[in-house]
Amino acid sequence: MISAVNVTLSYGKRALFKDVNIKFAPGNCYGLIGANGSGKSTFLKILSGEIDPDKGGVSVGPRERIAVLKQDHYAYDEETVLNTVMLGHEYLYGLMTERDALYAKPDFTEEDGIRSGEIEDEFASMNGYEAESDAAALLSGLGICEAHHHKLMKELESTDKVRVLLAQALFGNPDVLLLDEPTNHLDLKSISWLEAFLERFKNTVIVVSHDRHFLNQVCTHIADIDYNQIQVFVGNYDFWYQASHLMIRQKQNENRKMTEKADELKSFIQRFSANASKSKQATSRKKLLEKLTIEELPVSSRKYPFIRFQPERPAGNVILEIEGLSKTIDGIKVLDNFSLIVNKNDKIAFVGGNSLAKTAFFRILAGEIEPDSGSFRWGQTICHAYFPKENGHYFDNDMNIVQWLGQYHNEGESFSRGFLGRMLFSGEEAIKKTQVLSGGERVRCMLSKMMLINANALILDEPTDHLDLEAITALNESLTSFPEVILFSSHDHEFISTIANRIVEFSSKGFIDRMMGFDDYLEEKAAA
Repeated sequence: MISAVNVTLSYGKRALFKDVNIKFAPGNCYGLIGANGSGKSTFLKILSGEIDPDKGGVSVGPRERIAVLKQDHYAYDEETVLNTVMLGHEYLYGLMTERDALYAKPDFTEEDGIRSGEIEDEFASMNGYEAESDAAALLSGLGICEAHHHKLMKELESTDKVRVLLAQALFGNPDVLLLDEPTNHLDLKSISWLEAFLERFKNTVIVVSHDRHFLNQVCTHIADIDYNQIQVFVGNYDFWYQASHLMIRQKQNENRKMTEKADELKSFIQRFSANASKSKQATSRKKLLEKLTIEELPVSSRKYPFIRFQPERPAGNVILEIEGLSKTIDGIKVLDNFSLIVNKNDKIAFVGGNSLAKTAFFRILAGEIEPDSGSFRWGQTICHAYFPKENGHYFDNDMNIVQWLGQYHNEGESFSRGFLGRMLFSGEEAIKKTQVLSGGERVRCMLSKMMLINANALILDEPTDHLDLEAITALNESLTSFPEVILFSSHDHEFISTIANRIVEFSSKGFIDRMMGFDDYLEEKAAA
């Protein structure tokens, strides 16, 4: 059990939390959600003791251990991968170190023998003899092969370091598990493994994630940060989405009815207050009017950008023909004799662990790089727009956002400001320098640029990276209703399953092409 008691925290004049009281019970998984900047990561840091609130505090059960998904990818560079995982349980690791040091002593004393006996008893009670095998199993489940287990952390790629730190947090059956974006940099297979792990986990889990399918699979409760408070809903993300919107509609309807009733009373009072025969009724209605309270609805921190792709013309019958594409990057052959015919109304999700292949393929189609061999041909009616996975070079300038968007149209500054306002860049936000934009802000800028093209074929390489749940939902709904062709990649299960009607998987043995939805494809793979 972990509880927040009267937690209040402000940064300057901005209040994140006001007198938050919440209990997180064992056996439950809580999805902590809220708009970007609402304080999700900050609240996890308060729970873990990394930062102190202005007022209130955190209560944890006696002898309960909290495990946190660390964010510093360089903290363990001089440790082996296996040791890094076991360091997730510092007390157990300390026992292991002391035990090894005792047995390595050349002059093992009687006192050492007594201490070693104590260690062995405690070590056994904590399943210490299985520690290495448990750590190895976690690493393997998250896609870190056995050959890497004894390497130093600094020898790993950054994406693999993230997996090791996740294994560290999961290690040793912690009483409270705090996970901030645990699915980042995981492929779909690893995400599926993590979902299964958390479904079996018997203690308390509090998780921040932008992956809606993941939240639906693992969460028993949703803790929603909004209006400087945290409200808990029983159920998964979809249940919260429906229930919270229903609550808002109910409050709006109640206010509307109250306003209509007040208007009726005011009208009667105005008409008959001077009428002697009806003065008592008018006075009675004045008292009723005084008792009516129209609740002022608080302003939510949750905002949805307006995303809509409108093709200027329908696509013809010939969309895209690809023949024998091959490409080698930095000595690695990422595409090998790849051929594909894209049909009218195709919405193709390109999946698989080979992200280099997907990104190279999209860059070739967008004209950013040339293939080593092979060819492709867009149909004459096709106009395509491209969302790149890496967008830093688009913002390497001294422009503000209004000026930046103005490069891609001829409608003037007022048009840019109006367009950006719908994408949540209003007022001073619209004149921020592009060099200081966050990852999510850059994505919204790139989507704005894409919308201006009015393309009938969209190419999107991991477009949900850096977006909050509200922006992901808006983008998802826009692409679901898009009437023309989409070629895209994503690690977001919900995003793929609701958009794609065709799946192409890049694998080490080539590629697989199936005319079916994502969930059907996963079922077919599981049955194979």
